Amino acid sequence: MTDSQKWQLFSLIGLTVWLTYLLAPVLMPFAVALMLAYLGDPLTDRLERFKLSRTQAVSVVFFSMTLAFCLILLWLLPQLDHQLERFIASLPAYAEWLNQTAIPWLHQRFNLDIKPLETQAAVNLIKSHWQTAGGAASVLLRSLSDSGGMILAWIMNLLLVPVVTFYLLRDWDSLMAKLHDLLPRRIAPTIAGLAGEFDAVLSAFVRGQFYVMLALGAIYSIGLGLTGLDLALLIGMTAGLVSFVPYLGAIVSIVSASLAAALQFHDAAHLIWVLAVFGVGQLLEGMVLTPMLVGDKIGLHPVAVIFAIMAGGQLFGFLGILLALPAASVIMVMLRHAHDGYKDSEFYSRV
Repeated sequence: MTDSQKWQLFSLIGLTVWLTYLLAPVLMPFAVALMLAYLGDPLTDRLERFKLSRTQAVSVVFFSMTLAFCLILLWLLPQLDHQLERFIASLPAYAEWLNQTAIPWLHQRFNLDIKPLETQAAVNLIKSHWQTAGGAASVLLRSLSDSGGMILAWIMNLLLVPVVTFYLLRDWDSLMAKLHDLLPRRIAPTIAGLAGEFDAVLSAFVRGQFYVMLALGAIYSIGLGLTGLDLALLIGMTAGLVSFVPYLGAIVSIVSASLAAALQFHDAAHLIWVLAVFGVGQLLEGMVLTPMLVGDKIGLHPVAVIFAIMAGGQLFGFLGILLALPAASVIMVMLRHAHDGYKDSEFYSRV
């Protein structure tokens, strides 16, 4: 590659990053649709082997994904609403325990001068607003309807995701073939080889990590539910969803579950059971789920993962968080090849 071609490549990459920064709010539904299509493409390819046309296979996969999402949502929202109602109804008891038991114990044990919390007004305000709003679904809809532009954009994005997902799924293979045909013939084999490595890494992350998150969410929700925790489903599913951030997600989830258990049960026995649930979940993730579903193809250091997520969020907002790890995985493959090229170069080997 000549110096001119290298500068053209760097300019193209810089232009792509700049346009992504400018169009981040618009690109969100397309990024979500791209991930959903990437998740559904292997199953679509398998259905094609059973003599189904591409459109028929896509229709089956698309209908299955939509049905699964709707069923999960119809089951999840009432459960969350019920658990939040129980938690809010218990807020006065939690506030009384904090002022009469927890704060005096902290003062006696650690000599901390903490004044009793004025929680009654806040508790009454939360309860009155929740009863007025009528539950979690009403709160969500009301917050969206506060701004006409916001709800219109939300509806448009919601409708755009399945449409884009369907067309990407249907035309995925033809799009990849057309992109390959556009490549200069001299570098087409090299780019095709890199694309194969990108696909291996991305499939390990996007598909594997997605299944790990779902499995951990189910494990934590069921385990915390068996302990009797009121917010078991909310904390468990949140813990599963943030598990893609190494250590940080687990720490935040353990702290929130421990606080909820301390407020609800007021004893150490239930706290031990809560910690045991997360201990079992972490063991299953490290010894079974991640090796089986993700494997060792990504190879990103935990510090690199945290940095990628924080940098993506800072630069591109939620879109950056969503695409941080896939982009970091692709960059890692490119850096690996650059490292191998550097080690084989005369500049490195010359004494």
